[in-house]
Amino acid sequence: MVRAGAGLILGGYFSAAQRLIRHGLCAAPTTLMKLSVILRTLLPSISLVRAGIALAAVLLGVWSQWPAARSAHLADAWLRDRFIKLQAVNTPETRILVVDIDETSLARYPWPWPRARLAELVEALLAGGARGVALDILQEKPADAGGDLRIAQLAQHGPLVLAQLFDYDARPQALRGGQLMGGTPVAAAGQAAVARGFIANHAGLAQSAHSGNIGVRPDPDGTLRQVPMQTFFEGRRYPTLARALFDCCAGAPALPDAGSEGFVRIPYLRDWSAYTVAKAADILDQNLPPELIAGRLVLVGSSALSIGDRVATPLHPSTAGLLVHAALLTSLLEQQAGLTPAAWPGKWIALLFSLGVVLLGTYTFPRLSAASNVAMLAGSALLWLALAYWVSRHDADFSIAGPLLSNLFLLAIAVPFQWQLTQQKSRHLLGTLRQYVAKEVVAELLRRDLKDPLAPRQLQVTTLIADMEGYTSQIEALPVDEAARLTKDFLDCLTRPVLEKHGTLDKYTGDGLIAFWGAPLPNADHANLALDAAQQILQQVRELSRTRLQAGKSALRVRIGVESGLAMVGDFGTSFRSIYTAVGDSVNTASRLEQTAREFAHDVIIGEGTASRATRHRLILLGQRLLRGKEKAVNVYTLESTPDSGNGI
Repeated sequence: MVRAGAGLILGGYFSAAQRLIRHGLCAAPTTLMKLSVILRTLLPSISLVRAGIALAAVLLGVWSQWPAARSAHLADAWLRDRFIKLQAVNTPETRILVVDIDETSLARYPWPWPRARLAELVEALLAGGARGVALDILQEKPADAGGDLRIAQLAQHGPLVLAQLFDYDARPQALRGGQLMGGTPVAAAGQAAVARGFIANHAGLAQSAHSGNIGVRPDPDGTLRQVPMQTFFEGRRYPTLARALFDCCAGAPALPDAGSEGFVRIPYLRDWSAYTVAKAADILDQNLPPELIAGRLVLVGSSALSIGDRVATPLHPSTAGLLVHAALLTSLLEQQAGLTPAAWPGKWIALLFSLGVVLLGTYTFPRLSAASNVAMLAGSALLWLALAYWVSRHDADFSIAGPLLSNLFLLAIAVPFQWQLTQQKSRHLLGTLRQYVAKEVVAELLRRDLKDPLAPRQLQVTTLIADMEGYTSQIEALPVDEAARLTKDFLDCLTRPVLEKHGTLDKYTGDGLIAFWGAPLPNADHANLALDAAQQILQQVRELSRTRLQAGKSALRVRIGVESGLAMVGDFGTSFRSIYTAVGDSVNTASRLEQTAREFAHDVIIGEGTASRATRHRLILLGQRLLRGKEKAVNVYTLESTPDSGNGI
């Protein structure tokens, strides 16, 4: 399912890319109208791909919570192992005694032991007040008759649990050894672990009242994380060793039957240092204080390397199998005492967290930079690990790695996809707007992620129109290269202030330009910015004029008209050629004011609309003028700081 979802996403991604290429080849790359058409055409596909990515991330989180998927999640197992090591406490476990046939015991009493010695050990424990004893030792073959008889009597009439081992692996020839003990008849396995074979004790112990399974099946990485609480074999159900000892000897109230639990996760609640461990030799030599035995459930086994009962656990890579049974027994005792943490729905918490991150990403991916989105995903991963640490105390059966897999999917697919879209949009916008708009404005357009920033809209703008007075007479007597250089230098004086004051360059008009403020990004300070640019233009033209005078050339004068008002701003033109421009009465008025400047000794003529909006400039009223195309005269102004131009110096 995930593979199919990824294919759908990639298919949508490449489909969107093909549309972009196809539209790009059909249009002139420098036209803004075609850019708008491309963006509008791609929008449905981009939205579909984003929705597909989000859905795939959610489905990945759902899939990760399935039992079949979790069993294959090494990352999930690794994370839970880390949590277990952090959560395990060293509070002394006073309800259990672990009797270890360790290397020092074997040095004093060499292995294999006669059954009489094993019976002597059990009798000493029961005489010391133990509530019950479980032997984590198989006795497949008969040995000394007296010792076997003593063990059989203790197992048949006393609180002694004998071990038998079930095998869960399919082998060419199933294991069959000894004679099985106990078991409860059942019609079907249910969810109990199904065994393929067994190794049991010899027939002389078959009448034992209590028996427990010591067979286990480690995870694929060799670590023992689960045990079969109940095993089904040939119509009977058998408990694990810890459960058998608990049912036999823990006392009321007993726990409900766990016949349907099958393999359960071992809750390693305590560190190994929390358990009281006694050497078997000390018990045989009667060197153990009686208070360490009385009232306890006793597990007897071996940690000796020579006997080889070692397994890897989340707490340690080499642990005596006896301590695994102790960990499971502690969990059963905690349940009996009502000390188990309240159950939480870990799966639903994980799914809701994944959904929340996906929804957050759906909002942030188009609006934030790739670095910010990566930081958001990293932060959410850390937040989930902190939350999962606490949830894992209350639910041992959910995937910790699930939300992290969703995050990783978003990091690998969604972030690069959105980055590619941003880069694509950046290239187009930069390629078309960098000649007209200040780079800060382009950056703001990209940051805002507007649906179609070039679409025509009605906006309040201020238009500035400037050209050179006497341009024709200036260049008539000049060689072509000098005329071209003069034109370029003069237009530089006009263009730099426009872009520095965040204006939009509309067009060049031979010896002049048209620019406006307030679009494509609305700006309430558009009138002041236009007047700032006008002042800077005047300064730069004066400097150019002064340089020319020093070189024995004629002075220059610029005429500027400025007016503010409502205008239609956007991408206008045809399918063959278009331009981002502003049209409207205020634009026409600015043109008339620029033409009127030749009637004044002032270089900048300002209309009523700009005068009413200028808050940072002092203006001088020049009187009223009837502009061409107007039915009545209007007030015109100039900047107070603008001197008489005269020779342009």
